[in-house]
Amino acid sequence: MRAFHILYWLGKDTLMKGTEAFEEIIPLLKDEPVIHANGYICRESFNIKDRVGNFYMIGSMGLASSIGLGVAINYPSKKTVIIDGDGNVLMSMGTLAMIAAAAPKNLLHIVIDNEVYESTGSQRSLSNSVSLEKVAESAGYPQVKKVTNKSHIKEAFQELMEKDGPSFLLIKVKPSFDKSTGRVNHTPEEITARFMKSLNPLKD
Repeated sequence: MRAFHILYWLGKDTLMKGTEAFEEIIPLLKDEPVIHANGYICRESFNIKDRVGNFYMIGSMGLASSIGLGVAINYPSKKTVIIDGDGNVLMSMGTLAMIAAAAPKNLLHIVIDNEVYESTGSQRSLSNSVSLEKVAESAGYPQVKKVTNKSHIKEAFQELMEKDGPSFLLIKVKPSFDKSTGRVNHTPEEITARFMKSLNPLKD
């Protein structure tokens, strides 16, 4: 068993760090509403570039995809982006089917998959044996891509942004989060207010 674990983690060394994935994704965003899953996903994005169009889940797990679906349905003229984690997706599998059934053409669902619950001690998640991109495809997402090399992220992102969704982009990374990365310093009320203002800029 010990030999298995050593080989398992050695295999992860060939993958990019989560931070590297974010450094590729964030500069590609323009004025899209972006809903972030809780934990390190919020913190990585916030520290690279905070945006008024970022909705941070902070401590609420498993709900980013549901909120992203609601935004996409209610604002069909805006391309909506969800940045999710493997643990969050596993917690709310039913939402994948809901998104596919609702079929919002303006939704891109990105999943940063490090195969662990890194915020709580790096316990292994089931995504080490369940292929989330295949689950999304089976649920009915018309566009599905998987990326394991950071040099392919930009091309995959831009291609899916141009196509009708809902689209699913799985990015495999290795557990590597720097625990010194700062936390989101906005309150939930502030996050909600500025996000809604970004969706409705002409309203007071």
